[in-house]
Amino acid sequence: MPFATQPVRRVAAAEGIRPSGHWPHTIPAVHQLLTDGLDLEPGVTFLVGENGAGKSTLVEAIAVAFGLSPEGGSTGARLTTRATESPLADDLLLTRGVGAKRAGFFLRAETMHGFYSYLERNPKTSGPPDPVFHEMSHGESFLKLISNRFSRQGFYCLDEPESALSFSSSLAVIGVLNQLAEHDSQVLCATHSPVIAALPGATILEVGEWGIRRTTWEELELVQNWKAYLQAPERYLRHIIQST
Repeated sequence: MPFATQPVRRVAAAEGIRPSGHWPHTIPAVHQLLTDGLDLEPGVTFLVGENGAGKSTLVEAIAVAFGLSPEGGSTGARLTTRATESPLADDLLLTRGVGAKRAGFFLRAETMHGFYSYLERNPKTSGPPDPVFHEMSHGESFLKLISNRFSRQGFYCLDEPESALSFSSSLAVIGVLNQLAEHDSQVLCATHSPVIAALPGATILEVGEWGIRRTTWEELELVQNWKAYLQAPERYLRHIIQST
């Protein structure tokens, strides 16, 4: 059965935890998760929504609850600079698949610079050495890291990877995510990118003031807004750029 071996089958509130009136429980998506739980399907799941909707908070908390470093990296990485993560991970209980792989990786755009320094201080002891990510452009380092490190079967969490990627690099990331899904890995990705979210067969969850709802790529507000803007950017810009 497909649910038997996936790394994370379900995310729910830990025993005794109820939604409170304090952040991050006040975020509708978090409140719904703690109230109803969330079943994660095999393959790739995208969380899509506006800034502040809670998608990154959810990905971060689930990654940490799985055993990944809140500042990014694999299950063995213990990079710590300045703790900024929410306490939500402590409120969650993950139901894992029987016999599922424990390997994983958390790619977090805002902390990758520190992670690259961590890799230089803690080089690999087997296999080919890592490239010097600091000597690459922001986008090149992201793509190289994803290509090199997203290879083992496991659980992969990504928080807005498109922040460093060009259009062509975003397409390359889609290829990597698709390969992970085909080899029985599980991916949870928060994104603003209509390009990345278009991966065929992916589950799309839209988060917002309503909480969490399943939708399709065509129905995403993100996709509709981008289509409208690209067709006639002047309709949007005339309200922002005042003529002198």
